[in-house]
Amino acid sequence: MAAAGAEAAAAAAAEEEKKKRLPEGDPESGGDSEDEGDSDSSGDGEDEEKENEAEIQRLEEQLSINAFDYNCHLDLIKLLRQEGELVKLRRARQKMSELFPLTEEIWLDWLKDEIKMASESSEREKVYELFERAVKDYICPEIWLEYAQYSIGGIGQEGGIEKVRSIFERALTAVGLHVTKGTALWEAYREFENAILETAQPAPGSVPSPEQQQMLCSQLEKIHTLFRRQLGIPLLDMESSYAEYEEWSEDPIPEAIIKNYKKALQQLEKCKPYEEALLSAETPKLAEYQAYIDFEMKAGDPARIQLIYERALAENCLVPDLWARYNQYLDRQLKVKELVLSAHDRAVRNCPWTVGLWIRYLLAMERHRVDHCIVSEIFEKALNAGFIQATDYVEIWQAYLDYLRRRVDFTQDSSKELEELRSAFARAVEYLKQEVEERFSESGDPSCTIMQNWARVEARLCNNMQKARELWDNIMTKGNAKYANMWLEYYNLERAHGDTQHCRKALHRAVQCTSDYPEHVCEVLLTLERIEGTLEDWDAAVQKTENRLARVNEQRTKAAEKEAALAKLEEEKAEQRKQSRAEKKASKKAKKTRTGDKRKAEDDDEGEWGQEEEEQPSKRHKGDDGDVLLAEEEMEVETGLFGRSGPEKPDHPPNQKEKASTSRKDIPKVLHDSSKDNVTVFVSNLSYSMADPEVKLKELFEGCGEVAEIRPVFSNKGTFRGYCYVEFKEEKSALQALGLDRKVVEGRPMFVSPCIDKNKNPDFKVFRYSTTLEKHKLFISGLPFSCTKEELEDVCKAHGNVKDIRLVTNRAGKPKGLAYVEYENEAQASQAVLKMDGLTVKEHVIKVAISNPPLRKLPDKPEAGRASQFAAPRQIYGARGKGRTQLSMMPRALQRQNHPVAKAENGMVQNSPATSSEPSEEPTKMSNADFARMLLKK
Repeated sequence: MAAAGAEAAAAAAAEEEKKKRLPEGDPESGGDSEDEGDSDSSGDGEDEEKENEAEIQRLEEQLSINAFDYNCHLDLIKLLRQEGELVKLRRARQKMSELFPLTEEIWLDWLKDEIKMASESSEREKVYELFERAVKDYICPEIWLEYAQYSIGGIGQEGGIEKVRSIFERALTAVGLHVTKGTALWEAYREFENAILETAQPAPGSVPSPEQQQMLCSQLEKIHTLFRRQLGIPLLDMESSYAEYEEWSEDPIPEAIIKNYKKALQQLEKCKPYEEALLSAETPKLAEYQAYIDFEMKAGDPARIQLIYERALAENCLVPDLWARYNQYLDRQLKVKELVLSAHDRAVRNCPWTVGLWIRYLLAMERHRVDHCIVSEIFEKALNAGFIQATDYVEIWQAYLDYLRRRVDFTQDSSKELEELRSAFARAVEYLKQEVEERFSESGDPSCTIMQNWARVEARLCNNMQKARELWDNIMTKGNAKYANMWLEYYNLERAHGDTQHCRKALHRAVQCTSDYPEHVCEVLLTLERIEGTLEDWDAAVQKTENRLARVNEQRTKAAEKEAALAKLEEEKAEQRKQSRAEKKASKKAKKTRTGDKRKAEDDDEGEWGQEEEEQPSKRHKGDDGDVLLAEEEMEVETGLFGRSGPEKPDHPPNQKEKASTSRKDIPKVLHDSSKDNVTVFVSNLSYSMADPEVKLKELFEGCGEVAEIRPVFSNKGTFRGYCYVEFKEEKSALQALGLDRKVVEGRPMFVSPCIDKNKNPDFKVFRYSTTLEKHKLFISGLPFSCTKEELEDVCKAHGNVKDIRLVTNRAGKPKGLAYVEYENEAQASQAVLKMDGLTVKEHVIKVAISNPPLRKLPDKPEAGRASQFAAPRQIYGARGKGRTQLSMMPRALQRQNHPVAKAENGMVQNSPATSSEPSEEPTKMSNADFARMLLKK
């Protein structure tokens, strides 16, 4: 009777809870619904409904093309829920849950919708199954609490109370240790047991029977046990739980419980800093979770370590490294089959593009002896996961082939497992050739590692050298015959499992075909014949190697001669261009200097030319558009800082221009003080037409700290050279100023770099962007030049959260049609590649790929000792070729002949005609005046 009363009371409580969960306006809650709007609003509703139907159809078609489009699944579910398409909604959720683990919000919406429609016991069982699936995706206290409360509604069924208790116990095992959310579950469990206790109380004035008394004692003990278990766990607000227990219990709290409670309080104090850091941090809180994980790993409690990993993964489910660390901990420490395999399964469902997670999953299934058919099924899923690199497919195939090889008993001549292994090898080779090469334009396995492993298995384990030779022959026909290491691999295999005849044959072919290291192959052949060959074999090997090496040396000599001829031709062309420019310049100057006064003024300036070549940095105007070449890699001398006139106006008469330039030329030269490099930044790529650079730049850099001095660099004619030095009072201000790099100033990107003496640090380079593979960043090419950052962001944000967009421009600030787009994680980036590659933007078809810049090929540095040995070193051009302003100034070239290393002027080595034609003779030195008269000579 008491048990029946307990079930009735609990059922009433469940019904009340169900009413609370029903939304307003639901028929079961008794809410009123009324029709609103007139015919116009009805028409608008019909239009909106048609639009939604069309959008639903579009989303379904898109998912039929790419089922792994996460955002598309979300949009479809949202629209179907809005339209009330319950059947389609259930199907859409089902499909998404098969591909991805669902978030807490998606599961709660799904569960609440199903709970509303579940009235019969059979439908309730389906809801229970849905809850079971939900709690497996992530450890979520809210879902467990919802699950337990829903189970109370079925307490009237047979075994209902025990089922509720079972669910509560599982919930406590999963999330009962959650520091911030675990208390709610403990309290809900105690409230349930208290409700059972109330129904077991005898009626007032009656004497309880022995059975009732025993039930009361049993129920009281259950509640005591719950309190004591909870007080031994570090949970927020556990002081209130302790006070509640003191008030509820008629007996004093045992000393052992108090001791456990105090110990839990101490542990809570240690956890609080990490919990507070999580509360104050912004999503995704990865660093804070990692610190918390490290703390729990030192403590060493497996249950707490597992829980903190699960909490971290709930908020960082798309971080492959976090899944990898968690799975590694489970594989090496806990080793519980169900727990390990569940974690691996969730890992690959969250990050299907990460091949390492799939490989670990296959290994875990093999370790726990999962059925072969299931392992094969998981492997097939991995092949359809959409990896972003061709090499990923090679790795997953290799892992699966390793698994199949370990299943084979090679003591038997033939077996089902061996045939399966061979067919898998053949399928892997074909798959890489067809599927992977078609998608990536490469197989991902240029050295044929899979076929090499197949050949080793056939030779070593199956004693089938004939098959191994066929495989190696196939490997060599795929472009590997020119590599010595490939021939030596085959030779070693023949040496270990073949015979001397085939070893000799392989080495003879290697000598004939190898092009990278023929000397090494020849040496191996001679060594073989020295040990095992006859005199005839030795003579044949010597003759073959000598002939081969003679041909190789002849080819190398011809290649060197051809390169030298090309270098000489290039030098001659460069010399002709320099002479042509010099003649044109002389002709122009002759036309401009017809009057005697003008000629006299220029003669007076001859003494300045040598100074300008020595003291000015080697930046030159490239054209009126303001584009400039790269700065010289050495510290330069600047002109003065004070007493300069304002910006020149176009309508100034000639005498005023002369006065303005003269005032700047008269300012004494100021050498750069290298001892202040730590508080100085070098600013370049500024507009030549910038008016009053000191004032303009001071306004820009004052926000970084107190500016001590700004030193713009001017030519001897008084024009601004486009760069300057900014000196601060403090070093931290200079470091902060580096943040202004690439800031647009007067239509051009301003370059700000540390002030480093390139003579002392020749290898110093400043490049602010990564040059390695970044899986969360995209490289987009083919953009129209008119495309703005905002327009590109509108295109990209539809596929994920865009963190940053960088449009690539040239030095003049003009777009190059390229861009880098950084997403929040790898998943969004890979989805964007699939959707945006080949997209048309303003009638331009763009190309989209994961950012992986190619390695830069740096030019070889000239050796100091070789500069004097050759007549004319090859000219070294800058990154953009030879510019129009790269003229050969004789005085500068002559002065640099005695330097151990020729310095490049604007990116090219300067040599005088005398040095190139007669290298053995010392060039005749000319004064600046002689050189000027030579240029002006008609």
